[in-house]
Amino acid sequence: MILSGSQIILECLLEQDVDTVFGYPGGAVLNIYDALYDYSDKITHILTSHEQGASHAADGYARTTGKTGVVIATSGPGATNLVTGLATAYMDSIPIVAITGNVATSLLGLDSFQEVDITGITMPVTKHNCIVKDVTKLADTIREAFFIANDGRKGPVLIDIPKDITATKCEYEPQKPKEHTYNVSEEEITEAAKIIKKSKRPFIYAGGGVVSCDAVSELSKFAELTDAPVSLSLMGQCAFDNTSPRYTGMMGMHGTKTSSLALTECDLLIVLGSRFSDRVTCNAKSFRAAAGAKILHIDIDPAEINKNIEADYKVCGNLKLVLKKLNKLITPVRHTEWLEKIFAWKKAYPLCQASEDENDVLPQEILEMLYDITNGEAIISTEVGQHQMWTAEFYNFRKPRSFASSGGLGTMGYGLGAAIGCKVGNPEKVVVNCAGDGSFYMNMNELTTLAKYQLPVIELVFNNSVLGMVRQWQKLFYNNRFSQTTLEKPTDFELLGKAIGIKAMTIRTKKDIRPVLENAVALNKPVLINCIIGKDINVLPMVPAGASISEPILKI
Repeated sequence: MILSGSQIILECLLEQDVDTVFGYPGGAVLNIYDALYDYSDKITHILTSHEQGASHAADGYARTTGKTGVVIATSGPGATNLVTGLATAYMDSIPIVAITGNVATSLLGLDSFQEVDITGITMPVTKHNCIVKDVTKLADTIREAFFIANDGRKGPVLIDIPKDITATKCEYEPQKPKEHTYNVSEEEITEAAKIIKKSKRPFIYAGGGVVSCDAVSELSKFAELTDAPVSLSLMGQCAFDNTSPRYTGMMGMHGTKTSSLALTECDLLIVLGSRFSDRVTCNAKSFRAAAGAKILHIDIDPAEINKNIEADYKVCGNLKLVLKKLNKLITPVRHTEWLEKIFAWKKAYPLCQASEDENDVLPQEILEMLYDITNGEAIISTEVGQHQMWTAEFYNFRKPRSFASSGGLGTMGYGLGAAIGCKVGNPEKVVVNCAGDGSFYMNMNELTTLAKYQLPVIELVFNNSVLGMVRQWQKLFYNNRFSQTTLEKPTDFELLGKAIGIKAMTIRTKKDIRPVLENAVALNKPVLINCIIGKDINVLPMVPAGASISEPILKI
């Protein structure tokens, strides 16, 4: 059949089982949006307040549904507004396809109005990108974009399409999406099974790769078969049931003392789908288990193995496939003495928050109450800062794809856009974005998106009137010189909510916590909650920069 480039784009999206896109229209994508008018019964479009919010929404949608997020933006500033969202997805290996418009091919390279070399700009922060100058290649380019975004280690792909290409017509024939195939080395798996069998004190450290390839049930079975304790990275928070007795807490700069002790005393560290970021290793030179201990690293990306930490054994391949094969080779064992030591450490070093003022509302109390009210079934997104770490510490994630947070790039302003994508992709779930007031002021414009669509997302702001994480560093390492980290903006949150068209509530005292949270969940409408907390409630444990992971600060 003969279709325009814009119609081909939308038909290709339907081929890939896309039913939702996020975006913002503009001159260079007018043809696409005009065609979208006729596809509105098949493809839902969510109009955000800003292109960056749209890119984060596509990201949150992808993380919590397992599908590919799709975002559309116009040329020039519309395209450049996607860059932070693409970089966020790239660092965290999230599959997104971004479609940007550009000026007509005859105007390329002439500094035309709203022209920008978006493929050049995004080359370092996308898995692949390209500009389409021939409409006959458009369909195959879109198909390849979806395949690349989801093949191997996942990531964002950008397709730039000049305006005349979206209007030009050509022959289109539908195709079924290409399937992904994975192979693993049987020799590597056999060797891994042997070293696991020899271990007396195995310790599993798992990351976001477990969630990305839907290997959560395989990890759970693997942990039982090996009778090993489990720690998670920030990206891996929903990869393993946080309420399991064998869960030791997060690993790294703000990880638990139990996890750091397990690392230093295990005889085999089994790393699953994690890249050993500097926030996990802290000081890479001192990141090592006990003398004679071995490291087994299993990851889909060969570039990550031996990049930051030297591994003694490796398996390179799709984690779900690898764990399935390992689980068949491993005979169930018991490491009673080792687990008893783990349980003793958990009892001796619990995560517990305190404040100089006993009347202060504590983030721990809010998050634990939220868990109780939602039965641990909510999807939680976060911004970046203290509240992000508190969420990872005190909300017990039990189900896969229930957490969306910017781990690698650390993007303040990520969470509210992501929460929009989480809710659109999971309408039956309670969705809560945990924010600090610093991050809140970066993306509060997206509250208008919640109001427009009446999306029942809870925006939970931990309001301490400061840039909390930076202030914590200033307190510890800069002699209390609080340079530009005191916000103290006189915003009336309840009036703000009323002006935007959403319900706003305030938590001022401990007695407010349960009724406000219960009310917010029961309303099933967009809600803004202002949680007033103390300026100096810190994130602990904390490993200082350059220190060993085994030397966390437990008290300030």
